[in-house]
Amino acid sequence: MGGEGGWDYLSVDAAAHRLYVSHGNVVVVIDTVEDKVIGEIGDTPGVHGLAVAPELKRGYTTNGRENKLGIIDLTTLKTVAKVVTGANPDAMLYEPGRGEVYSFNGRGQSATVIDAKSGKVVATIPLGGKPEFAAPDPAAGRIYCNIEDKNEIVAIDTGTHQVVSHWPIAPGEEATGMAFDAANHRLFIGCHNKLMAMIDATSGKVVATVPIGQGVDANDFDPGAQLAFASCGDGTVTIAHEDAPDKLTVVQRLTTEPRARTMTLDPMSHKIYLASAKFETPTEPPAAGQRPRPKMVAGSFKVLVYGCD
Repeated sequence: MGGEGGWDYLSVDAAAHRLYVSHGNVVVVIDTVEDKVIGEIGDTPGVHGLAVAPELKRGYTTNGRENKLGIIDLTTLKTVAKVVTGANPDAMLYEPGRGEVYSFNGRGQSATVIDAKSGKVVATIPLGGKPEFAAPDPAAGRIYCNIEDKNEIVAIDTGTHQVVSHWPIAPGEEATGMAFDAANHRLFIGCHNKLMAMIDATSGKVVATVPIGQGVDANDFDPGAQLAFASCGDGTVTIAHEDAPDKLTVVQRLTTEPRARTMTLDPMSHKIYLASAKFETPTEPPAAGQRPRPKMVAGSFKVLVYGCD
């Protein structure tokens, strides 16, 4: 794919055969049938990712550098409006039950709720910590969200726009990724102490854990195959089978590429997509107290595609 800049979320519109990949200050659009780039969405400074509302033919981007949510016409790939959110909008989702979009604001420690059709803000929900990934449960009228710095999940009532539960994730710590099995009411979260936890979405109880790699970012769940995925910065994806609502078994450790930590899944093709790039070897050690940040090799950005045998 080439181009400059880092990346964050990937998202799939399975019915439309589209993959949306945040990259620098744009979202790259890929045809998943032809496996080729067909366009890009601009005017998205510091974009983290895009949530799709298929029936509206709209997308919603979290533009971190301007503290706004962009409303995108997915036919023209143009931004048609912007909405002010809390500080540093990061994760995002579309909740089809009420037709609302949630922007989860990292520094704002809040969620901004927007009516998907009108683009108007309908609520701001204090979360009491730094939100990461979230998942909707329209049947239960709930949104579940990882609060990374509190080692907990919050459950939000979509009718009242209030936090109604706080669930500790021990033995997990610092959860980032989240996926949801609607049929069995199970959440899958990736924790930075190298665990993927399966959690009962009705009680908040941790019912199973499996070991995963280092530096997890994203999780996904394939309901057709009953497989849960955890993608990690160490260049691995742990794949576990949900044998029963209280049993999770690792079936594969897929080797990808270092730093290929963000991921999405197409439930129709059963393929997973991960963003990746090559990085230069640092020539000097980092300053005291700082993490090394190697430079990305120009033009090396790409998406890795994996499928089932």
